[in-house]
Amino acid sequence: MTTQTITTHSEVETAAAGRDLASHLSAGSVVLLFGDLGAGKTAFVRGLAEGLGIPAEDVSSPTFTIMQEYRGGRLPLFHVDLYRLDNSREIDDLGMDEIAADGVLAIEWGEKLREAPDGAIGIRISDAEGDKRTIELTNLPTH
Repeated sequence: MTTQTITTHSEVETAAAGRDLASHLSAGSVVLLFGDLGAGKTAFVRGLAEGLGIPAEDVSSPTFTIMQEYRGGRLPLFHVDLYRLDNSREIDDLGMDEIAADGVLAIEWGEKLREAPDGAIGIRISDAEGDKRTIELTNLPTH
């Protein structure tokens, strides 16, 4: 397991960390995001989108819609927010494993999954005061 820690000082830098990761992702990649409300999970996903060739401004938090799909880039991006779901059956019923087989799946509030998918990349974003964030990336692809 490979781990990397990054400190960012703005939302732009947090998005840049996501953009950098996107270049290492392929179809079927799963990114699990962890962090408190307002930590920067959606900013990171905006960077992922941009790195996949999807306009960052198209990305919004799917808190109320649960899942957003973005196409038009190198790979489709499926952005899921589990914040409002507390029942594991509701989460299983989303069918995320089938949906994202040909794209990148980014899941906010990944701790709500019963178990992490094999090979999932974990992104833990912590507020380090003001706009400063500590981002810990684990299980990074080595290619």
